[in-house]
Amino acid sequence: MRVMSSTPEIPMSRALHAESAAARAALASLWRGAALPDAALEHAVLTGSGPVLASSFAVADAAQAALGAAALAAAEFAVERGQPRQRVRVDRSHAVMESCGWFSIDGVAPDVWDKLSGLYPCGEAVGEPGWVRIHANFAHHRDGVLRLLGCPPGPGTERAAVAQALRHWRAVDFETAAAAADAVVAALRSHDDWLRHPQHAALAALPVVRIDRLDGDAAPLPLPPLAATQAPLAGLRVLDLTRILAGPVACRTLAAYGADVLLLNSPALPNIPAIAETSRGKRSAHVDLRTAPGRAALQALLGDAHVFVQGYRPGALAGLGFGAQDLARLRPGVVVASLSAYGACGPWAARRGFDSLVQTACGFNDDEARAAGADTPQAMPLQILDFAAGYLLAFGVQAALRRQAREGGSWHVQVSLAGVGQWLRGLGRVADGLAAQRPAIEPFLVSEPSGFGRLVGVRHAAEFERGPTPWRLPSMPPGSHRPEWAPLGPD
Repeated sequence: MRVMSSTPEIPMSRALHAESAAARAALASLWRGAALPDAALEHAVLTGSGPVLASSFAVADAAQAALGAAALAAAEFAVERGQPRQRVRVDRSHAVMESCGWFSIDGVAPDVWDKLSGLYPCGEAVGEPGWVRIHANFAHHRDGVLRLLGCPPGPGTERAAVAQALRHWRAVDFETAAAAADAVVAALRSHDDWLRHPQHAALAALPVVRIDRLDGDAAPLPLPPLAATQAPLAGLRVLDLTRILAGPVACRTLAAYGADVLLLNSPALPNIPAIAETSRGKRSAHVDLRTAPGRAALQALLGDAHVFVQGYRPGALAGLGFGAQDLARLRPGVVVASLSAYGACGPWAARRGFDSLVQTACGFNDDEARAAGADTPQAMPLQILDFAAGYLLAFGVQAALRRQAREGGSWHVQVSLAGVGQWLRGLGRVADGLAAQRPAIEPFLVSEPSGFGRLVGVRHAAEFERGPTPWRLPSMPPGSHRPEWAPLGPD
């Protein structure tokens, strides 16, 4: 495999490249929805058109528009800090390849799925055949499902035993029982089924990126002017309390644009292999919020933070004294960003979920199967809900930072995977999408050292006219740094 080690010189002129009108329209809609200035849209360069991966959904438009919105918002925030506007280029295939999350450590690409994760037929023995998807990447989630099924917990149980046990369960009954047991399961639904679901009704009128002003008065936080060579978010401090893909991708994106991102992990919680790839550009420390010293450490860090990003279930941090309103009181002027699976309101607000399960619950797996003429549910070819949600959360954070700089106040940005799914559907279907041939990933790869070993991954797809903003820090394992901010200095 040939690995690129630097970003090639690429012309920035829009006139030189084909462009997806749908991606540009999606970007413009996101931009105007966040009340950002139209003049900046002319500086977005979106290259490439057509499907990139085999899907009947507009996954390429979603990846390119969402990542493009995040990058253009970084450039616009730099304007707020004294830099002139610059063109920002996002190549379509590159954005999609970054959204696949591929990486290797010391030449080995880890298996990202547990052997029990995936779709299973169910209900045959009770005369109501259906399908469920199980997420078993964490041992406690896996064992919760196995206990519910009456199977031995632990890694020794095989898929055949799970499949046999599920024959006696109706899909929705198993989904409900799993949720009550804090396991992570979704029943397969058609899109029409999802439209009738009360959780869809709770989300239907909400924007994909919600930005609200929190209670309390706060002056604009001081932002030093940027030198011509500095990255757009230089000097901005971001607390990253996220763990699974979408949140880590959001904070990794902010790190790519120059933010000082401090990832806080609990020493008691497991992580997935992807942490090696999503921790690029961040420092990583341990803080246990179950303890008084851990909560005190977080409060001390908050005092100098500009952004607080969290991916806990709605209400979980509020129970520890760190809900959005609490944060605005503790750090007036902060931008709080919250990510959830199914949204912050409605009957499923507190339900656990990941991209693959939201795809199943909201009808995407059923629709992909129908488009392919398949008899079994089909997943989309990438975890587009996770990655688009990450880019959109980063976009919303930067739009809120701009409002804070202009108006003061504290702000709350909210994105949900189910809401991103609703937005993706709004981009339409792709008639010939399933015929797309996957492009080679090698032209987009970069090799770099990390605390996990030699890391090969996709470099960030946004390119700035005045020069790249690569991740400045290598990816490091949780607990590699102290829970404190680095001294402010030149970018």
